Amino acid sequence: MEYTTLGDTGTTVSRICLGCMSFGDSDWRDWVLDEDAGIELVDRAIELGVNFFDTANMYSRGESERVLGTALSEYDRDEFVVASKVYFQMDDDDPNSGGLSRKAIEQELDSSLDRLGMETLDLLQIHRWDYDTPIEQTMRTLDDAVRRGKARHLGASSMWAHQFASAQHTADRLGLTPFSTMQNHYNLLYREEEREMLPLCEAQGVGVVPWSPLARGRLARPHEKADATTRGESDDHARRHPYLEGGGREVNERVQELAAEKGVKMAQIGLAWLFADDRVDAPIVGTTSVEHLEDAVEALSIGLSASDVEYLEAPYEPVRVSGHE
Repeated sequence: MEYTTLGDTGTTVSRICLGCMSFGDSDWRDWVLDEDAGIELVDRAIELGVNFFDTANMYSRGESERVLGTALSEYDRDEFVVASKVYFQMDDDDPNSGGLSRKAIEQELDSSLDRLGMETLDLLQIHRWDYDTPIEQTMRTLDDAVRRGKARHLGASSMWAHQFASAQHTADRLGLTPFSTMQNHYNLLYREEEREMLPLCEAQGVGVVPWSPLARGRLARPHEKADATTRGESDDHARRHPYLEGGGREVNERVQELAAEKGVKMAQIGLAWLFADDRVDAPIVGTTSVEHLEDAVEALSIGLSASDVEYLEAPYEPVRVSGHE
């Protein structure tokens, strides 16, 4: 395993963050693992040197957090960096269980900590931008969570760069804790973040932890086999993203070609491309397979030359912005 510093936090994390969206309850998503399988993945991740785990309160309506907390309870909690997120509505009958108001953040953070069996989150992230709550209120509430010892650092997820800049300026103006990380939508098939968000994060020392590094599996297999998994067959979210627009199909073909040339798997090429980007700290790798987790770790040893990177990137064309919803 390789390690890096998470933005300017000084916290050391593995170059791979294990995403825990696949843990919890298959009633929530068909492809979600049960508790035993989730714990098996966490155990193997730890054996491989992973110390960074990302979940969210809305994953399986809290079950993902509970499974992760159960898995990590068998270890020394201080050895791991645990991140979770708030924003999406947790209870259909309670509108205050979602959003980024003071009430929502405080009550949902407490619930997340209870499920995780922890007193403090290493990284508390807002899952999306809340258009109904003034950013000043959200930033004050997040700052209070840090001051009360319920969170060590703050992070944001997919939003417009001007919104992120506004949040950071608000924190600076009011003397509040700023965001230390950005969890954004970024992969070989979706590179719109290179326009504004990545330069902004680099300028401010913000750690970048991309979600969907393999484009929901579109970079893990040939285009014609994109739906040949349980998730591929049932994941309507994947069809919302512009992975096949512009030069997407040709990028997929080039990933196939380079993987064959190097004798590795397509997914490993997709991850190696991210590992080669100095702006990226730790891609969030979500998986339902121990084998795929092991493949991801092996991808750290795959070196891509400048010409390899150029070859993979060349077909890309601008696409519609995706992932903020």
